[in-house]
Amino acid sequence: MSTNMWIRQIHRWLSMAFTVAVIANIVAMIMQVQAVWIGFLALVPLIPLLATGLYLFALPYVGRRDGARQEA
Repeated sequence: MSTNMWIRQIHRWLSMAFTVAVIANIVAMIMQVQAVWIGFLALVPLIPLLATGLYLFALPYVGRRDGARQEA
C-alpha cells in the first residue's frame, strides 16, 4: 500500500477516535461530571487529525504543480 493510502487510513481511524472522544465529552457534560481530562481527551486525536487532513488537502495541489513543471 502506498504512503497516501496509509495516511488516508490513519486519518479515517483518527476521525473515528475523535468522534468517540467528542461523544464522551458530551455525555460527561450531560451527566455533570467534573472531570477536566475528558474535555482534553478530544485533543489527543485532533492534533494528528489536523496534520493528516492538511496533508490530504494539499496533495492534489502539490501534484498538479509537479505535473505542470514536467509538461513545460
